[in-house]
Amino acid sequence: MSVQGSIGPHRGTVLQEGDLTSSFEVGALLERIQRERKAYHEFLRVPTMSAGLYVLPKGGKDLQAPHTEDEIYFIVSGHARIRVGSEDRKVERGSIIFVPARVEHGFHSIAEELTALVFFAPAEGSAGGPS
Repeated sequence: MSVQGSIGPHRGTVLQEGDLTSSFEVGALLERIQRERKAYHEFLRVPTMSAGLYVLPKGGKDLQAPHTEDEIYFIVSGHARIRVGSEDRKVERGSIIFVPARVEHGFHSIAEELTALVFFAPAEGSAGGPS
């Protein structure tokens, strides 16, 4: 897949009043990302959080800017590095990274296609204010 990545406002499934659960399959989410040729797909949005799947190709560029919400990445597959503020570390399958709101961050040195589940709290874009 030859897309550059940035996470931005996308609308996923919104649970309605009375809904208790919703489930998703990573394989189906990956198919949608490939079909739409986008790096990020938000698949869930409720007021207190949102979740998406983010895919960056080997050697790709992560173009995202700081967010106004706290963020957690769970690396599903791939190998890369992430810079969060002044810290830099390798990430691979199973890595979990917390990024506080408004902190500069981004993946780099992507050695193998990187797939990450991304969780924002509150929902991405809902905290408002400057990044």
